[in-house]
Amino acid sequence: MSFVEQPSVLRLQSIDNVCVAVRKLDQDTKIVIDNQSIRLSGPVEMGHKIATRPIGVGEPVVKYGQVIGYASRAVLPGDWVHTHNLQLGDPRQVDTGVRAPPRAVQPVLDRTFRGYRRAGGKTGTRNTIAVLSSVNCSASVSKYIARRFGPSELRDFPNVDGVFAVTHGGGCGMPFGGTAHAMLNRVLAGFARHPNVGAYVLVGLGCEQAEIDYLLKQHQLVRIGESAAQGEAPPVLMIQDLGGTTKTVEAGVEVVRRLLPQVNDARREEVPASDIILAVECGGSDGHSGITANPALGAAADLVVACGGTVILSETTEIYGAEQLLTCRARSAEVAEKLLDRIRWWKHYVGLFGAELDNNPSVGNKRGGLTTIAEKSLGAIAKGGSTVLEDVVQYAEPVTAKGLVVMDTPGYDPASVTGKVAGGANIVVFTTGRGSCFGCKPAPSIKVATNTPMFQRMIDDMDINAGTILTGAPVAQVGQTIFDEILAVASGKRTKSELLGIGDEEYVPWTVGPML
Repeated sequence: MSFVEQPSVLRLQSIDNVCVAVRKLDQDTKIVIDNQSIRLSGPVEMGHKIATRPIGVGEPVVKYGQVIGYASRAVLPGDWVHTHNLQLGDPRQVDTGVRAPPRAVQPVLDRTFRGYRRAGGKTGTRNTIAVLSSVNCSASVSKYIARRFGPSELRDFPNVDGVFAVTHGGGCGMPFGGTAHAMLNRVLAGFARHPNVGAYVLVGLGCEQAEIDYLLKQHQLVRIGESAAQGEAPPVLMIQDLGGTTKTVEAGVEVVRRLLPQVNDARREEVPASDIILAVECGGSDGHSGITANPALGAAADLVVACGGTVILSETTEIYGAEQLLTCRARSAEVAEKLLDRIRWWKHYVGLFGAELDNNPSVGNKRGGLTTIAEKSLGAIAKGGSTVLEDVVQYAEPVTAKGLVVMDTPGYDPASVTGKVAGGANIVVFTTGRGSCFGCKPAPSIKVATNTPMFQRMIDDMDINAGTILTGAPVAQVGQTIFDEILAVASGKRTKSELLGIGDEEYVPWTVGPML
């Protein structure tokens, strides 16, 4: 990436035929590209694209050195390029010659953080108690139990980061043992055994399809801190058996009170940065996401991999159109094929509902300057950095590989992050251009702004400003800042979302199949 002669626009690759407005530009504003002065034919908002060369009908529009779509009408230099004159087509039918081969990283062996070592070898960045609801019918009871443990009730337990409820809208109306049931069980089991959870309680109604006994057997769940050989069952509360809401809440409160001293006994200790399992996410993206915050997060992701840690990239619907940048970095042909298989599944799946993957960019994305799914995907993939793609896993599947891993998830942020946290992510970095307010207990979420105006406007929600890249800060430098913040937050520093108490409502398991 390089700055053009006038810092009001950026051109990302020399072969691009569009540039991006760094700020709002008025009609007749002059920009300079390749020593050629171009006058804007109309006003252009920050983050939106401007043609730098003539583009005929049906000709490719190139950004990031990649095809993001095709002109639906003739475009002249200085024209605004967006939904009125750009459509997706097939971005993979033109080879621009730009490649993203895997990069070998120099190992980093001396970085550490202060975390909670757990039985089984994982390390937590937080120490919480989870009240897990097996079905929507027990959601309110789970919340009532967790709400009884505010700051005053936890005053005597300084090493406990909180008690939170894991609630959702499913658990019934699904075929027993079917796909939806299996996906929900993976999510529930992932949160139960999560390294940021020091203990948990399971709460059910008593007649749901998502049977707790089935969950325990399928995933061999045992009491936190106990081995599978000892096989001590975790606390289970059934509303129907206990006599209703009030009695179950009181029983749950008593169970949590008994667990608090045990959880409080945990202590942070120095652990290697290789224990980081980082979930990377973008939401409320804009035209600067793929220029500032996402590449900077990619630089931080490379540092995590260099330390021997794990990075989970997801949102398969936002990989579509740019998947070639990941398959060419795959560890093996089998890993590449696993990703392509998920792309094919998604094209089939959305077709069942009369939808297309290019429907993905939201209204807000388009207002922020993104036009096609290929453009959005090219920017989104930058979050994953530049290292080898080691594996592709199913939704909420435990992630065991070190290095870069893709998890198959939707692009919807709460469902996507829920799957990665269930897979073991102990920290989240979330980039946003429009201003997403996000958290996902029990994993702390660091939010990175793509542009300075939004960072300043939403300072109570944003942790890091990557908009400084637009005024000359090196991407690698901002990436180092993000990496350092990852280690600080992993050691206990509170994120803005944690300070605001966000993260209880963002648990959204993705399940596939009919609701019966």
